[in-house]
Amino acid sequence: MKVLVLGSGGREHALAWKFSKSRLISGLYVAPGNAGTEEIAENLVGLNALDCDAVVATCRDKKIDVVFVGPEEPLAAGLVDRLNEEKIPAFGPHAQAAMLESSKAFAKKFMASHGIPTAQSREFASFPEFEAHMKTRRTRAVVKKSGLAAGKGVLDSDNRDEQLKFGRSVLKTDRLVVEDYLSGTELSLFALCDGVDHLLLPVAADFKKAHDNDLGKNTGGMGAVCPVPSVEARVLEGITREIVEPTFKGLAEQGLAYRGVLYFGLMQTADGPRLLEYNVRFGDPETQVLLPLIESDFGNLVEAVVQGRLKDFPLHLSNNSALGVVVASKGYPDSYKTGIPVRSLPTPHESEGMVFHAGTRLGGDGQIVTAGGRCFTVVGIGPNLLTADMRAYDAVSKVQFDGAWSRKDIGKKFFID
Repeated sequence: MKVLVLGSGGREHALAWKFSKSRLISGLYVAPGNAGTEEIAENLVGLNALDCDAVVATCRDKKIDVVFVGPEEPLAAGLVDRLNEEKIPAFGPHAQAAMLESSKAFAKKFMASHGIPTAQSREFASFPEFEAHMKTRRTRAVVKKSGLAAGKGVLDSDNRDEQLKFGRSVLKTDRLVVEDYLSGTELSLFALCDGVDHLLLPVAADFKKAHDNDLGKNTGGMGAVCPVPSVEARVLEGITREIVEPTFKGLAEQGLAYRGVLYFGLMQTADGPRLLEYNVRFGDPETQVLLPLIESDFGNLVEAVVQGRLKDFPLHLSNNSALGVVVASKGYPDSYKTGIPVRSLPTPHESEGMVFHAGTRLGGDGQIVTAGGRCFTVVGIGPNLLTADMRAYDAVSKVQFDGAWSRKDIGKKFFID
């Protein structure tokens, strides 16, 4: 099986790494890839995932059997629709289903239509209407950009001036969704789906705020853990009954079923689970802690998804825990410099951890240099979360480039004495 993975982040490095372990793989390509994927696959640096013609031509030239679309933008732009027209198997949703992520307004209407518990919300298209609402509002709110924003289109703040400034900026080009604030434990649940059947993967949790104790600006994610110790069987049963099953029933009723992965961004509240959002692709950095725990051949698993044979797939999972820490460039999530040489990287044994590249590239002399805000996800693996934490942070200390920084408390709130 020849696979083309589209994307350049830590998620795509993790996907390429997992594919590289499959007995089915006879060719592995990543576009555009990064310095990490360069070591295990052929990077197609010049291929733009938003150029459907170029992707199709590359698939014909390389005789690609499956296209695995990593990021959300090509999905929202209809790349999978085009691949389906060309009879090229793809992992990911068609454009209409991708609106579950590309339009928060669409997603909230879908939730309401199918009785899926979520925060109360209102949608706004004009700033005066939004401003009037916020001036009279007496409860805490979360303000969200309706469209895609690379994980940074959410403002969780009590500062009214900050809320209005954020809303004014968003409303210049997009709609705005204002939701009631929910408190509880935030969770990430991923379900593989083959158009008819679905398969749940272990529950993960990511850490979106830039700084320790969940302070600072929202980021694309500063770390993740998998599985989440506090999610007992009864909790997962409630999430499945109240959110997962109604969602897949709704997808079928509205003709939105697809072959790929559906992400449920959840808040486990005192009143039960609430759905925060959908994503129609794997999350980053959750993918980096989830994939090392899948013991089944990943090529076989993806093949079962794209061929509609997921119902009887024998999924085998590790009993280990994984904890990932993002190492970022100085200044992220605001402005930062790129092209900074990476002086050293750890090389843990795969049974104890991994270092996944994200914003990196090879310089002209072959040295790894930074190429983004989030540069690496360092993953520790162990029989429990404490061991995974120890191994992750030991490896983080060995990632060295000028300005490198990370949160120091990833996973701490889930530790059990």
